[in-house]
Amino acid sequence: MKENNPEFVERLLDVIDSEIIPLTVAGVEAGNKVFGAALLRKDDLSTVVAATNDEMQSPLLHGEMNALKHFHEMPQTTRPEPQSLIFLSTHEPCSLCLSAITWAGFDNFYYLFSHEDSRDAFSIPHDLKILKEVFNVEPGGYNRSNSFWQSYGIREMVEAFDDKDRLDGLKRIEKLQARYDHISEVYQNGKASNNIPLN
Repeated sequence: MKENNPEFVERLLDVIDSEIIPLTVAGVEAGNKVFGAALLRKDDLSTVVAATNDEMQSPLLHGEMNALKHFHEMPQTTRPEPQSLIFLSTHEPCSLCLSAITWAGFDNFYYLFSHEDSRDAFSIPHDLKILKEVFNVEPGGYNRSNSFWQSYGIREMVEAFDDKDRLDGLKRIEKLQARYDHISEVYQNGKASNNIPLN
């Protein structure tokens, strides 16, 4: 299974590192948040779409929403079926993005940083606050496996690997965390001047 495959996880981390982060660096410099997403083909893990947050254009354009926007701008004749794709999110999707992934017909998503990471490491608590205030859902309380999709936390996948693969994977995640720490600092230092409602 893919969730037990270190090479599969390495590919997901490669996409975050080399395809999503460069977009996010530019997005954050323009005032957007740090979240990004990508869609990969299940059969060969090639990238179909990579995107980052564009809330300066619209507060609805979270990283996942922007990826879905680009995906649905593809001609229908060449656009893959959602069930043939892997949905990769840098951060655990918020309630808006969870719903969008569901409505768009995806049967999975993978994420690197949790809702708690968004709150604690990235100082963006809105995901958990909205789940609690609007839906009365405690942290971790939504169904991560349901009749629509199965979700996977990449860190949890790595922690289940055998010793060498686990250590290698955790080191890779630490390096990505360091990159995101810098990107997050840029966002936090500049967010007072942006016009995002929930910054």
